[in-house]
Amino acid sequence: MLSGSSLIWIGALLLGLEASLTRASDFQHHGYEEMVRALFAIQSECPYITRIYSIGRSVEGRHLYVLEFSDNPGIHEALEPEFKYIGNMHGNEVLGRELLIYLAQFLCEEYQAGNERITHLIHDTRIHILPSMNPDGYEVAARQGPELNGYLVGRGNAKEVDLNRNFPDLNALMYYYEKHNGQNHHLPLPDNWELQVEPETLAVIKWMQNYNFVLSANLHGGAVVANYPFDKSREPRIRGKTSNSATPDDKIFKKLAKTYSYGHSWMHKGWNCGDYFDEGITNGASWYSLSKGMQDFNYLHTNCFEITLELSCDKFPPATALTNEWLANREALVSYMEQVHHGIKGMVYDENNNPISNAVISVAGINHDITSGTDGDYFRLLLPGTYTVTASALGYQPFTKTVTVGPAEAVQLDFYLKVQPKGTNLNVKAYPNKKGSTTSKSPLTNLGPR
Repeated sequence: MLSGSSLIWIGALLLGLEASLTRASDFQHHGYEEMVRALFAIQSECPYITRIYSIGRSVEGRHLYVLEFSDNPGIHEALEPEFKYIGNMHGNEVLGRELLIYLAQFLCEEYQAGNERITHLIHDTRIHILPSMNPDGYEVAARQGPELNGYLVGRGNAKEVDLNRNFPDLNALMYYYEKHNGQNHHLPLPDNWELQVEPETLAVIKWMQNYNFVLSANLHGGAVVANYPFDKSREPRIRGKTSNSATPDDKIFKKLAKTYSYGHSWMHKGWNCGDYFDEGITNGASWYSLSKGMQDFNYLHTNCFEITLELSCDKFPPATALTNEWLANREALVSYMEQVHHGIKGMVYDENNNPISNAVISVAGINHDITSGTDGDYFRLLLPGTYTVTASALGYQPFTKTVTVGPAEAVQLDFYLKVQPKGTNLNVKAYPNKKGSTTSKSPLTNLGPR
């Protein structure tokens, strides 16, 4: 087994590093103003591959700034996948916020230095980095500082709402549909959902709806483990008992989680913070059941596969620990982004080569479909193997192909759909466009790290 220092050294070689990101003295905590200045400094340093935009404001009016990396910032290029990282969802869990600022600096510097791996990643991926989803909560936690920071102070937003318990509960609807052969993707939101969530949550949901994200991770603290869906248990809660709640893409999620845990210097070892997680990963519900969480919402309402990364035993580590934490996470952060390029991708066209949006892409044996984007392109994460894939759209005849996926980059699989003849009733996947009620009463939610 390689030591942590060996893994860091190997990661440095893989990234082609000849010098560290910055001097150790540059690793510090960033308040809101410092964070904004750091993001704009990166954008100024690498103006041709970056863009800054705001997805909304917090309760107290702070912008939720995103820094985008792309060879064509601000533009979705067909067949180029969209990726996102979200940090600081819980205001007092601050390591993710700092790591994402350092990651942005690193991407800019390595691109300028001609690092082939980073250049390839930026040219072939549209990367979105939201360092802080909860800037108001951070300011509350930062006033106490690392030494005195409590477990809950600053966790919620300015109204003390836990943002990772604030998304519409689509799991209940999904578990119902599983039993009744109902819709398995892009589940509808309940009536008046916008009035039921916080401004930060609303901004992130609108962001998800406006960008066809393929892969994502949100960064937390309080444990060291890669947590994957489902977070909410299918079984009724029984005190002291947990149960695994696997998605139809359980094998893929395990692989994604292991990509991060083995890229990390010690997460994969399992023993961290007094807990043991085999290979440094866990199914969320197997750890403890969580309702209205963000990672399950991604999977059930959008095309995006998201995992939750718990990155430090200390929710607010001292500035002196940030250098080592960056070195421990750097390779994992890059390796995880690269996973967006596996599986299959392609275009869905009609007979006249016009792209078809919202076409449904189904994989036999995996009861979770995805849809094509506004440009007609789709991205489906898959493990190596042979698959039967069907594309269907309202008004068109479905078309099925067989494809073999390897361990390298995604295989391109295009579809050309013929118009459905009049008077025929083809078995096209289409679901009623009506909103399902997902409101339910439940006991006080477990306030674990995630």
